[in-house]
Amino acid sequence: MKYIAGIDIGNSSTEVGIIRHDQESWQFVASSLFQTTGLKGTTENVPGIIRALERGVENAGIAVNELDLLLLNEAAPVIGDVAMETITETIITESTMIGHDPSTPGGVGIGTGTIVDIMGSQQTHSKDEDIIFRIPNEVDFADAAAIINEWVEQGFDIQGAILQKDDAVLVSNRCEIDIPIIDEVTEIGEVPLGQPAAIEVASSGQTIDTLSNPYGIATLFELTAEETQKIIPVARALVGNKSGVVIKTPEGDVEERSIPAGSLTVIGEDGSKSTVDTENGAHAIREAVSSLRPLKDVTGESGTNIGGMLNRARTEMSEITNQDPNSIQIRDILAVDTIVPQAVKGAVAGEYRMENAVALASMVKTNRLPMEQIAEELEQELAVDVHIQGIEASMAVLGSLTTPGTDFPIAILDIGGGSTDAAYMNEHKEIESIHLAGAGDLVTMLIDSELGLEDRKTAEEIKKHPAAKVETLFSIRHEDGTVDFLETAVDPELFGKVVLLKNDGEMEPINSDHSLEEIRTTRREAKEKVFVTNSERALRQITPSLNIRHLPFVVMVGRSALDFEIPEMISDTLAEYGIVCGSGNIREEQGPRNAVATGLVLSHIDGDSFLDFELPDELSTYYREGDDK
Repeated sequence: MKYIAGIDIGNSSTEVGIIRHDQESWQFVASSLFQTTGLKGTTENVPGIIRALERGVENAGIAVNELDLLLLNEAAPVIGDVAMETITETIITESTMIGHDPSTPGGVGIGTGTIVDIMGSQQTHSKDEDIIFRIPNEVDFADAAAIINEWVEQGFDIQGAILQKDDAVLVSNRCEIDIPIIDEVTEIGEVPLGQPAAIEVASSGQTIDTLSNPYGIATLFELTAEETQKIIPVARALVGNKSGVVIKTPEGDVEERSIPAGSLTVIGEDGSKSTVDTENGAHAIREAVSSLRPLKDVTGESGTNIGGMLNRARTEMSEITNQDPNSIQIRDILAVDTIVPQAVKGAVAGEYRMENAVALASMVKTNRLPMEQIAEELEQELAVDVHIQGIEASMAVLGSLTTPGTDFPIAILDIGGGSTDAAYMNEHKEIESIHLAGAGDLVTMLIDSELGLEDRKTAEEIKKHPAAKVETLFSIRHEDGTVDFLETAVDPELFGKVVLLKNDGEMEPINSDHSLEEIRTTRREAKEKVFVTNSERALRQITPSLNIRHLPFVVMVGRSALDFEIPEMISDTLAEYGIVCGSGNIREEQGPRNAVATGLVLSHIDGDSFLDFELPDELSTYYREGDDK
């Protein structure tokens, strides 16, 4: 018996396919999967490879020392890094104006007046003065309501209240007058006394319309045209809110300014260059990258986040491979327009506003040296011969051709965590491949930033699972509007929450105030921006005519092909070009997994009976090594 193992080291996982040769034929006997250890294409991968092999041989019923040959994919290390560049920011100096949106305000309507401490004396205020109370933590909700009622009885015009604690509804229910009340203002001490303020609370199911309108604010505060221009950022920050408060002080000012987002210089292999400012948006960056392909390098402006991101990628790869940072090049970059919540500087209650931003993913490639180091370490650890068999994308094509119903010419898409890989085999069995920046990690970052989660783990789970709303203890509403009635009650703590539906039937709550529709829209738009955009970009570049319509078959392989909606999104897009596209089924049993590992083995045995055509010399080592079938 002879056993050969193909090993595919991916960004996230390491896959193994084991084939056995008896007296008559080759037969695949096992497959396995283990999380990749370390950065793909470095010696840190060795422990993960060994664990994957141990799982594989266990499934095959043999020991590791019974393996005769290990075949590795030839893949230079790739770093897929991501960064966010905010194009504008709002600066509020000296707490000039505050836009706030607590989850449970009290009362309804608009109130304007001067801010007064609720423990202050009535003797220092005129009954002709409109008053908005500032209520700190030390004042109990019942006492606050009693004081408000007392002032009203004395003839004072109380227009509203600003609370530090989450007590707006409790105070409102005990007040004899209906006034708008804002709560959860954490830095209540920063709310200036004696200054004019306006409070607005919308009716149930509505959003505010006066404080979210710059002219509405101008009317309430009698602002000049110049002052109205300066409060535009505050009005924008309050759009869509259920409530809000704006406070004006004479000392401060509000200004919205553009910050230097940095520029990129794209360098083509022919030496041509193009510099594009990030302020011009993602489309301008993608156009510059596309016009100069193939790329030699991309550099970022010194002192900016973009420059720092690209330099960080070079430095990280330099430390891993012991190469000169100057010899490591950025071979691709993907830019995506997005919006991110930015904290308002000088705010007193954690206010933020949505800002335009550009998300970037970069890819760094080095030489083949690390793969040779991996092979040497494996030979020393396992005492088994190790060969670097073939280019990863080419091997993926061979593995994909074991999917029933496929034929060449054929293209494959392998969308991982850090990069999007594509390859095309033409009618002459020649293969063209490409590796592009931007994949699952970038999608996770977009979801995390656009929803303001500040939790990459939760963002990753949102990316991977559909969501639903728990409407009753016995029913949930899915994203498409359909309702499922449950046989057993859900955990009462999940009632009214948006949850993720895990594969094992578990419901995991999302700890945010976002609606089901917001979560679904954000997730799908992030996938569209990255997965669909990159798929079209990759396929266009590997097609000889640069026309996607000339591709008859596209097979999706890898982890993303198992996603609950990515294959459908890409298939729908490619259907417009008349392309047959779907997830692969490697060896008729593996689904979209194991394409590269399978291709490595097929390359070594010249396809045998698994492929119905003869492999060209550049895709096979069978004839060169004279292996015995």
